[in-house]
Amino acid sequence: MLIQRAALPVAILLLTAGYLSVYSRKLTVGAAMTGVLCGMLIFLGIGYAGLAFLAVFFLLGTLATAWGRKTKVQLDKPGDTVQRKPGQVLANAGTATLLSFLAIVFPEYKEILLVMAAGSFASATADTLSSELGVLFGRSFYNCLSWRKEKKGLDGVISLEGTLIGIAGAGVIALIYWLFTGSSGYLLILVFTGFAGNFSDSVMGAGLERRNFLSNDGVNFLSTLFAAGITLLLISVF
Repeated sequence: MLIQRAALPVAILLLTAGYLSVYSRKLTVGAAMTGVLCGMLIFLGIGYAGLAFLAVFFLLGTLATAWGRKTKVQLDKPGDTVQRKPGQVLANAGTATLLSFLAIVFPEYKEILLVMAAGSFASATADTLSSELGVLFGRSFYNCLSWRKEKKGLDGVISLEGTLIGIAGAGVIALIYWLFTGSSGYLLILVFTGFAGNFSDSVMGAGLERRNFLSNDGVNFLSTLFAAGITLLLISVF
């Protein structure tokens, strides 16, 4: 009932945030509309915690993308911009949105779906921070499949520094989960899930994206889906 009463204020908040994101050229109009829809479904499904995951991911991702932009321009693929498109929104928030929709349909599983959504956002945050900041602060870069040194910025190339930054990002999402639920039992699981999802992104980047079997958005979506699945497996075991 509380969620339903707050739906209108939250919708206004999301629309305002969407407008400001378009105005500041952080999102395209289509991406903003997609983000508002995802945000509403996430809120209606898993509540304020889910909305906080989305907001923190967007804020950290935006800052990380803008940081050192001049240096990264020479490494980015054509078409990669600070202004996000609808596909990029769905790639990162799509899994959490699907889980939130399931929570609306099957409210008795809300707690489990909330943890899984947190895991997906931990992965998305870890991936975004490690890729955007790893190229700036990393010293040595390796192909995650062959472990041979390669040029930074290539798909599937990782660094120790970038990996640690990604783990820190996953930790932020884990802390938000703790703050909203009061449960610390899944903190380490969510941090590990973020790391695992991020690493799976790198593996798919090196093995599939380089061969044009998957797009970057496809890799990002599948890695968050993988992270959600790993979260479910771990909370079932532990």
